[in-house]
Amino acid sequence: MKNLFLALLTLLLVTDNLYSQEQFLKGSQFCAHRKALMQNASGMMDSPNSPRHSYDVLNYKIFFDIYNNFSSPYPKSYNANIIVKFRVDSTLNSINLNAVNSSLVIDSVSMAGVSFTHASNLLTVTLDRTYNVSEIVEVKIFFRHNNVSDNSFFASGGFVFTDCPPEGARKLYPCWDKPSDKATLDLTAKVPSTVKLGSNGLLNSTTVNGDTTYYNWVSNYPIATYLIVLSGKVNYNLDIVYWHKISNPSDSIPIWFYWNPGENISNIKTKIIPMTTQFSNLFGEYPFDKGGFATLNGQFPWAGMENQTLISLCPNCWGENLVSHEYAHMWFGDMISPGTWADVWLNEGFATYSEALWYEYTNGYSTYKNSIYGDASSYFSGNPGWSIYDSSWAVTTPPGSILYNYAIIYAKGSCVLHMLRYTLGDSVFFSALKDYSTDTTDFKYKSAVTGDVINKLNQSTGQTLNWFFNEWVYGPNHPVYQNTYSFINLGGGNWQVEFLAKQIQTNANFFTMPIEIKVMFATGPDTVIRVLNDSNNQIFTFTFDREPTNLQFDPSNDIVLKQGTTSVSVKEPSTTPLEYGLLQNYPNPFNPSTKITYDIAKKSNVTLRIYDILGKKVFTLENDLKDIGRYTVEFNAYGLSSGAYFYKIEAVERNSGKIFSDIRKMILVK
Repeated sequence: MKNLFLALLTLLLVTDNLYSQEQFLKGSQFCAHRKALMQNASGMMDSPNSPRHSYDVLNYKIFFDIYNNFSSPYPKSYNANIIVKFRVDSTLNSINLNAVNSSLVIDSVSMAGVSFTHASNLLTVTLDRTYNVSEIVEVKIFFRHNNVSDNSFFASGGFVFTDCPPEGARKLYPCWDKPSDKATLDLTAKVPSTVKLGSNGLLNSTTVNGDTTYYNWVSNYPIATYLIVLSGKVNYNLDIVYWHKISNPSDSIPIWFYWNPGENISNIKTKIIPMTTQFSNLFGEYPFDKGGFATLNGQFPWAGMENQTLISLCPNCWGENLVSHEYAHMWFGDMISPGTWADVWLNEGFATYSEALWYEYTNGYSTYKNSIYGDASSYFSGNPGWSIYDSSWAVTTPPGSILYNYAIIYAKGSCVLHMLRYTLGDSVFFSALKDYSTDTTDFKYKSAVTGDVINKLNQSTGQTLNWFFNEWVYGPNHPVYQNTYSFINLGGGNWQVEFLAKQIQTNANFFTMPIEIKVMFATGPDTVIRVLNDSNNQIFTFTFDREPTNLQFDPSNDIVLKQGTTSVSVKEPSTTPLEYGLLQNYPNPFNPSTKITYDIAKKSNVTLRIYDILGKKVFTLENDLKDIGRYTVEFNAYGLSSGAYFYKIEAVERNSGKIFSDIRKMILVK
């Protein structure tokens, strides 16, 4: 774990200097680091294709007696009971609930429950009769939590809190612990009167009896089990601000801030109001009747957790980047939850992208773009070669380090949304995103699987976008371009530009994408041409009445998950080299692109490769048959980290087999 932490920290520090808004790590990086260390992975208000179960939990009514957990020696044991109210979806006379044996001891069952067995982390409750489809049933379970550390229930130094992703709720109380299962909540906690305690939903009542307080929190909005939370502390600080609804400014939503002594929350208390408004404008009005944040103690480091209406934060972690990421989860993850854990990118990719949108709102498009470039850099630095969507995760939940892989789920997920924005255009993209998040029939307050979302976007845009998601979500890796172009003088002041779009990756299929080509001229303004590149080695030809002087592929770098040459100029026939040669790149040092020029004296098979300081090949720029001429290759290194690199040419003469080889050094400074 320590090595994983150091590797992640190194990655995060490398990308941190991209952001001028705050000198903090990205919120998504905080979030991913904590979840990657989670050990809560184990071996219905559904949207159309979400998994269905034999019953659908409608409400959890839970009582926790955690009075003693706030005092030394801070035990982790407690007594509790829960009433599980469910609707029958398939005729049954028993129900299964997840309940981890090492954490929970079941004492008895009542109401419709008459007996139980508890083995292999599964609680089976026998019902008093056979129930038919659509009947409503209630089972009450009395249970205890053992005095064990289980990475779900934490008690120390006057602090008690829970943290459950992805499947840790089953260590706190018996439940059907799957992300598609969403139920309303009625939660009561018994605590000392010196304690302030927060949970999901609205505070329904606070009852004081001597030195004891009973907090009753009620959420009328369905919650996935992993998003149910308790956060309590002796002498917690508590501030409340109010956001006025866009739809009805006379109505307001309270946003609660639980915080530790010595923390400064003044900035975020101010920023949370415009943040709520901006996200409401983009995704639909804030979807719950309360917002909330609680900073915890050192047992919750480096992270935030998007518990519904009460976000957990690490100590003193009130930065806008982390808050904007976790707050976006109220829409993506909480209001719309993943149908399976194979769909976790619908949480984390969307929240990471929303973090960039907050940058755009506060500091403009260039800051947004830097955030996306940071995500792209994180992807390239850590890409394990997986696809975003892995269907096996819907059946068997992988370890946190895989499920919450930062490069794939967060960074690539965010970049995919940016490239969808580029593909559709701003107006269509944001309209479709809002259509999805405000769809009360299939998504709002429910769950979603990736296929559902694609179908919704197809419907909203009037386009078939399956090709896009097949490439970027269901398929691994990214395109590697090796494009060429030529300028041909047609005479009479007319010129032809010929552009060959070529992909050379071997670890992924061809990527169809709209591409932009910027042509620069000796006189007059530049022009940008947009075409659909839907086959490999595709040639595009354009005619102009001005002399072209240069060409740039993807000039705004919107296909952020790509490698290769952004442009490869053809030989200059007016200059026929008599000798082979490799020139020094220019500019040098460079960031992020530079040009490499070489001369070919005879028709040769040419390779031009980039190596890192350890001699490891990081990229192939050229691998093709070249005629006599001078060639210039533009190399974009935005996916690489700062440092020294080497570029090496090898030219094998077609006829004689003679070999020319040379190597030069270049410096990338970011």
